[in-house]
Amino acid sequence: QLITDKKTNWSGVRNHLAASNLKAMQKGDQAFFYHSNEGKEIVGIVEIVKTAYPDPSDESGKFVQVDVKPVKALKKSVTLAEIKATPALKDMELIRLSRLSVAKVTDKEWAFISKQGGL
Repeated sequence: QLITDKKTNWSGVRNHLAASNLKAMQKGDQAFFYHSNEGKEIVGIVEIVKTAYPDPSDESGKFVQVDVKPVKALKKSVTLAEIKATPALKDMELIRLSRLSVAKVTDKEWAFISKQGGL
């Protein structure tokens, strides 16, 4: 849907730490696009085009969403298994907080995964 629509919302986040990470995103920030259900792999990079605003699917009114657009696909996807097997990524939130749907990525992690992905 993201590639077809050229923009989509990142909604449905119901974890408070993950929502806090969404709220911290600024327009122009980039994020990895991770398939959390099928494949469990990082497949591309997206850019935040609209900062946090109320998620209309949240009846409680507590959670937010952001809008993203595709930037580029990785030349080679980076799987969760590869990330877990990489000592340099052992402290990555994706591994330490595995149930977190929106996790912080350090500059060092970003550079390493980008290189692994062929960028």
